[in-house]
Amino acid sequence: QVQLVESGGGLVQAGGSLRLSCTASERTFSTYDMGWFRQAPGREREFLAAISWNGGRTYYADSVTGRFTISRDNAKNTVFLQMNSLKFEDTAVYYCARRRYEPGWPGATHEYGNWGQGTQVTVSS
Repeated sequence: QVQLVESGGGLVQAGGSLRLSCTASERTFSTYDMGWFRQAPGREREFLAAISWNGGRTYYADSVTGRFTISRDNAKNTVFLQMNSLKFEDTAVYYCARRRYEPGWPGATHEYGNWGQGTQVTVSS
């Protein structure tokens, strides 16, 4: 079972930026689609972005399109989420996850079988 560890969260002012990283324990990381989600207290887990196994395709939720960028470095078993123009509403715990293969739009939580423990992002207004 792969282990995923997120890092890079913290406190940032509205309008600022953070870069999250997620590192996998297994070399086979490179064969899986990866995604980023977030969850605020009392709210459902929300899809943010996903990237195909080779980085050739990316997907974004409407709420983050134009502000967040997902990327990956398979040689380092790492996926990134660059977050710019952060808003107070972006405050949440951010999770990376490995997707079970399915074609099409990768935004459904149940399509991901392995999750990191999350990293807190807090945006001050």
